[in-house]
Amino acid sequence: MLSRFDLAALLLVLAAVFGYFNKRHLGLPSNAGLLILALVSSLGLMGVSAAFPGLDFPATIRTTVAGIDFNETLMEGMLGFLLFAGALHVDWEALKARALSVGLMATFGVLISTAICGTGFYYLAAWVGAPVDFTWALVFGALISPTDPVAVLATLKTISGVPKRLEIDMAGESLFNDGVGVVVFTILVGIATGASGEHLTVSLAAQHFAVEALGGAIFGAVTGYVAYWMMLKIDDYPVEVLISLALVMGTYAAAHQLGLSGPIAVVVAGLLIGDRGVTYAMSDLTQRYLHGFWTLIDDILNAVLFMLIGLELLVIDFSWQTGALAALAIPLVLLARFFAVYLPFQIVRLRERFSRGIVAVLTWGGVRGGISVALALSLPEGSQRDLIVTATYAVVIFSVLVQGLTLERLVKRVVRPESGDPSREEIAARQKEAGAAAAKV
Repeated sequence: MLSRFDLAALLLVLAAVFGYFNKRHLGLPSNAGLLILALVSSLGLMGVSAAFPGLDFPATIRTTVAGIDFNETLMEGMLGFLLFAGALHVDWEALKARALSVGLMATFGVLISTAICGTGFYYLAAWVGAPVDFTWALVFGALISPTDPVAVLATLKTISGVPKRLEIDMAGESLFNDGVGVVVFTILVGIATGASGEHLTVSLAAQHFAVEALGGAIFGAVTGYVAYWMMLKIDDYPVEVLISLALVMGTYAAAHQLGLSGPIAVVVAGLLIGDRGVTYAMSDLTQRYLHGFWTLIDDILNAVLFMLIGLELLVIDFSWQTGALAALAIPLVLLARFFAVYLPFQIVRLRERFSRGIVAVLTWGGVRGGISVALALSLPEGSQRDLIVTATYAVVIFSVLVQGLTLERLVKRVVRPESGDPSREEIAARQKEAGAAAAKV
């Protein structure tokens, strides 16, 4: 039995080897390249195991992968760091200008998608001869509806030509909608298992959302301001980087203990440090070290995460029924995503400007990733779990490899660049100038 250190060493070695091979020979975006190589390796091991049933090492590797608690590794380990690193680079002023559209997609969009995905999954499962309870179908809708901030931000890094308003919509929604999705998921799982002892009502959902999501946002603002105040009083980059690291781990852990949304708390803290902290509390040298540190953290954990998603294929059990349902779940999720984008945008279209083709890009750019897989794998054992896990895995693989790799082509085809949108380089230059001016003061 491998220790946790052995597992961490194995994952890092595989991520490094796969990353080298991708850069040297494939030249694909890092997340897609690592995922493809991990999938190919998993399929190869499954083929070797089938051809030579007497070999021990394929079974040993599968047992090792099955022993990794994916939900704990991502939700309690990696997620806080990845969300903070993503929020650190989001333009706060631009996000505030898009608050209405981002807020509606991150809340009502998730609820719309949950209802459509859940209802569709219920009828599709019955049609293929593998019926599920309606509440469990809604559980699938809740875990697959939020776009994954890790996958979306990783995809945005690889494409160019995205208007700033559209980029903010994609990044902002993905950073916040997972908190809503996790709240809804938790409520529905409690009802499905009978653990909650409560009936699903609008008031119950609103109560959970207010406590976890809004409470998490307030808590993140408080801890983020404390960290900002500490950074403002000193000029020492090792200590300031340490403060940012303590902010992430302390905020996420404390929010979890308080029953608040750790992901939303970390995102709010990251937005505050990325805006006020960078502008007023950091010298040029500290900015370089802080951004360099969190960029490395982001890249390393992304590499491990997408490689781990590919290896999870070893523990997925397929049958013709689960395979058929998984294939049908892909267009179902895309259809639900379309309505989750289109309907909120009809509400705010007279209040905010939108890039041409925004509905198409946001629909196709709604990439799912490790969070959906982690939530699916956290479900209690049973036949309904197997259906949900397989369908979730298929949607995630399709969204990362097909949607993620073709999004840039879609952007270039349907989106017209707008002169009023500053580029990423212009925004970075403005932040650098503001930080230099604050340092002089």
